[in-house]
Amino acid sequence: MTPIVEFKDVRKRYGDGPVILDGIGFAAQRGDFITLIGPSGCGKSTILRLISGLSPLSGGQIVIDRAATSGGGEERAFVFQEPTLLPWLTAGRNVEVPMRLRGVNPALRDEMARRSLALVGLADRAGYYPMQLSGGQKMRVSIARALSVSPRILLLDEPFGALDEMTRDHLNEELLAIRQQQAWTAFFVTHSVSEAVFLSNRVFVLSSNPGRLHREVRIGLPYPRTEDTRLSAEYQRLVAEVSRVLRSVERLHA
Repeated sequence: MTPIVEFKDVRKRYGDGPVILDGIGFAAQRGDFITLIGPSGCGKSTILRLISGLSPLSGGQIVIDRAATSGGGEERAFVFQEPTLLPWLTAGRNVEVPMRLRGVNPALRDEMARRSLALVGLADRAGYYPMQLSGGQKMRVSIARALSVSPRILLLDEPFGALDEMTRDHLNEELLAIRQQQAWTAFFVTHSVSEAVFLSNRVFVLSSNPGRLHREVRIGLPYPRTEDTRLSAEYQRLVAEVSRVLRSVERLHA
């Protein structure tokens, strides 16, 4: 099977600064949900920026859908840590922004925005402004905006990190429910081991100084995943395993 994303000995540094990533290599298959976890500063978010084309490579190669790439592409969409909504636009108009930039006609923009908001459970909030929405609802709008362009690769950089645990768990479940309806491949960054295990079929634990892929943990829990998944013995075992790997990385750099 041909990978949808492949890193080949990827290296990254900013200017004359230290090497952030060194020798990163992996292949992501279509439909993978890959979560990156590791100490602060290990380059998790940098990997997303490299995939998105927002940051150039310093060495190596990234192949996306069989083509070497060094820039952005319409098959990729990014959900950032903050919702980054424009306060003077309604939720619906915020969702339309990337389609407007791509020259999509107004009628189709409106249709796709409504469809995307319905996917995240906000069909009745299209006319609301960001100040009228809760933190969780704002993040749902941000996800709807990314989904509006029908991406094949969805990049999510700690999108739920600022939310309370109950809201985060609920949005994790919603995100996987959306994934059941759409065929995107996900790269997700988090500091939460439990979130990483719940969402993913593959967890990449990174080490730091410079960032390297320390170990991959395969998550064999069946989809769809629900609250019952979190109560299962296998889920708890996998959380403990990833936690042990993460602690071993942290001890290496203590």
